[in-house]
Amino acid sequence: MLRALWNYRFFILSSIRGDLKGRFARSSLGALWFVLHPLAQALLFALILSEVLGARLPGVVNKSGYAIYLLAGLAGWGLFSEILTRSISIFQEQASAMKKIAFPRLCLPAIILGSALINHMLLLAAIMVVFAFLGHLPGVAWFVLPLGMVLIAMLAFGIGLLCGVLNVFARDVAQVMTVVIQLWFWLTPIVYSINIVPERMRWLVELNPMAPLVGIYQDALLLDQWPSLPSLLWPTLFGFAMFVLSFIVFRRASPELVDAL
Repeated sequence: MLRALWNYRFFILSSIRGDLKGRFARSSLGALWFVLHPLAQALLFALILSEVLGARLPGVVNKSGYAIYLLAGLAGWGLFSEILTRSISIFQEQASAMKKIAFPRLCLPAIILGSALINHMLLLAAIMVVFAFLGHLPGVAWFVLPLGMVLIAMLAFGIGLLCGVLNVFARDVAQVMTVVIQLWFWLTPIVYSINIVPERMRWLVELNPMAPLVGIYQDALLLDQWPSLPSLLWPTLFGFAMFVLSFIVFRRASPELVDAL
């Protein structure tokens, strides 16, 4: 399957380019909307929670600390959410193309992965500009962000491909995952700090593989700190397991995908 992806790499690259252009066709601002939407959401969160409700981070004296923490967390979560949510319904959306054109079906989630990574890098570039206006300059720990991108993309791709295949045969999967993703967001320390989570509920956050992955962004962008390698062991193993499992399920279900659609 990986060899097939390599053989169709030019098809994938051209489809990624077409996907990015098509999402904002006839739009005056074009690709800027890729970064304006998440930035606007993050700034609204930061304004309401930090300025109106007075939310502060323990141990952080920087007045813009909460806004930076929130922007960093939403950037990491945005990459995960985009890959996962789009992968769940990709086979239904491209059903007509799958019935008319012969190409490896795995190209479809691969196109989503490439498009999301490009979108994410544009967002990070915009975040750096915002941080510069806040007087928060990049540090050496920012170079760890590609590691966070790889781990988040692997986890999201594995779960998204698995759910995308299952959703072809049981359409309730997409509806269930919509609720799961919302709950997952609030179980991840993005809007709040893990220090304020009650002890009796902290095990939920510790089992959440996205918590340390989002933490890579928050520690690097806000505190200029490198992640703790032991804390990344669980999300790495879980993400790799989901990645492998999704390939196994996809390979077995692939001959029946078109018929089920």
